[in-house]
Amino acid sequence: MRHFLSGIALAAVMATGAIAPASAQNLFTPVVYVNNSAVTRFEVDQRVRFMQVIGAPDATPQAAEQALVDDRLRLQAARDIGVEITPEQLQQGLEEFAGRAGLDAASFIAQLEGGGVEAGVFRDFVEAGTAWRQVVRARLLPQIEISDAEVDQELQRAIETPVIDRVLLSELIIPAPPGQEGQALALAERIAASRPTEAQFAEAARQYSAVPSAEAGGRLEMLSLDNLPPSLRPIVTALQPGQVTRPLPVEGAVVLFFLRDAQGTLRPGAREQVLEYLTLRMASVAEAAALAARTRSCDDLYVQAGPEASAQVQRQTVSQAQIPTLVATRLASLDAGEAGVVPVGTAAELVVLCSRQPALAAEADVATTALPADGVEAAVPQPDTPGIPTREAVRDQLFNAKINAAADGLLADLRADAVIRRP
Repeated sequence: MRHFLSGIALAAVMATGAIAPASAQNLFTPVVYVNNSAVTRFEVDQRVRFMQVIGAPDATPQAAEQALVDDRLRLQAARDIGVEITPEQLQQGLEEFAGRAGLDAASFIAQLEGGGVEAGVFRDFVEAGTAWRQVVRARLLPQIEISDAEVDQELQRAIETPVIDRVLLSELIIPAPPGQEGQALALAERIAASRPTEAQFAEAARQYSAVPSAEAGGRLEMLSLDNLPPSLRPIVTALQPGQVTRPLPVEGAVVLFFLRDAQGTLRPGAREQVLEYLTLRMASVAEAAALAARTRSCDDLYVQAGPEASAQVQRQTVSQAQIPTLVATRLASLDAGEAGVVPVGTAAELVVLCSRQPALAAEADVATTALPADGVEAAVPQPDTPGIPTREAVRDQLFNAKINAAADGLLADLRADAVIRRP
């Protein structure tokens, strides 16, 4: 696109023998070089418009220039390892990005061009992102590992995070009469892109909002999440307090919401645990203590106890509430693989903790040697509890977080090693 436009300008000069006006010359003047690859003023202006159209949070010339610098580094890194984007891959990337707005690539490009953004700007943006994904896959993917312990920890955090059911919102509803939809959307985008504080959002609401709440700076009373339209709930719950939604066009208006606070309730059973443990009845505390000292894991108990005693080992997977008090108290002080002793009159019970996990994360088909009649199977919750992510989903989330952090680090290294200069 850049070569095409430059060719048009050159042809005009050759045809007329005239020198282009200073403003046209300035349009294609480099503003920064990235390892001798120029970023022009035209590209910066176009990227700003593109960012505004897609609702980017910081659609400023400075942000646009930095994004273009980063795209140059991404493409250079791709060339360094021999990555080439085929027309089919580029088209797939265009369709994928446009699909996020519910459009095909051609319709999305038409909307961009209606907003003053040339199609080549979109293609350059997608090409850089597609190439970068291949760089990340080749250079970083083999380094990323997610352990079961990380999944357990994140799953427990997710389960113990209160479910948001009440929100404090402020609203800003900008009227958009027929023919003025573009102006209303542009105003909403400017407000959202400024990342307003609560006070700044309130001031904007008093100035621009067309509903009675404007007098109170758009502030609404505490709302039950269930009272919001279903389409709005995921948008609101994705916010952190102090954040504003992207502009939401509706019939006759453009709406912004600012989240002042969110309150939630713990899921039933969020603090409950399911424990897997072994027990072995022994003749004395001393004998049990000696075996406990030699035992390093649940599997190791069968080895240390010997064939005859190991046949008496009982393996249980059961909810905390159903474990006998003395045994549960002893298990509370153990880490996975540790053994302890519970006195039982003149005898003793050796206990070994195999694992503990949130009850809501327990699988319904966990293997158990307990007798069916003791209700162990019924104690393990079914995995269809609303809002509980699967282990696979948690693993994917952790993987994405790690790979994105690694990609950011790689880009920072490329930026530090590059020669970035201004004319």
